Amino acid sequence: MHTRLPILYSFRRCPYAMRARLALAASGQAVELREVVLRDKPEALRVISPKATVPVLQLADGRVLEESLDIMRWALGCSDPEGWLPEPMRASEVDGLIARNDREFKPWLDRYKYADRYPERSASDYRAEGERFLTGLEQRLSARAALAGAGWGLADAAILPFVRQFALVDRPWFDQAPYPALRHWLDQGIASRRFQSIMTKYPPWREGDAPTLFAPVHKG
Repeated sequence: MHTRLPILYSFRRCPYAMRARLALAASGQAVELREVVLRDKPEALRVISPKATVPVLQLADGRVLEESLDIMRWALGCSDPEGWLPEPMRASEVDGLIARNDREFKPWLDRYKYADRYPERSASDYRAEGERFLTGLEQRLSARAALAGAGWGLADAAILPFVRQFALVDRPWFDQAPYPALRHWLDQGIASRRFQSIMTKYPPWREGDAPTLFAPVHKG
């Protein structure tokens, strides 16, 4: 069955794909979802995106978005009913916060999560490096309900999947760490109907499979 919906290549547990799905859900934008097995990526994905990393969104007009933030901004540019896109005066603040997450925090997160692959230092050392970013988030959330304003927005959706991954490495440690505001923000976020809806499990997509509609409409 042919569909003119955008096609999203995704992987359920990938934090970059999570942030893209969160924005699509917030915008109400329906897509055809193709769940990818990372060790066996479909040829259709490689054809439109040779780097074959998820998420990738192929628009109905044939354009391809290969970066999670581009997908988020495209979706919210189509529809942003909850005002996730920052006001112009806050755009640089939001962009900077997300850039720190992606460029500074994510590398330490990877080393902390997979410390056995990086034996140069201990897992606790890598965790301490990542905590520099967490400390800044805690300070922000001690004064407000969201990272860049009074309500949930682009920065929260873009960063939460990575903080979630960090916390899951050693949840007992995270639960007693000096980040009560961050814990509250994280726990509220992952317990929300929207986050639960974007974490639905789908079977891996294969060429010829019937389309899987991804059209969550839950409010946060």
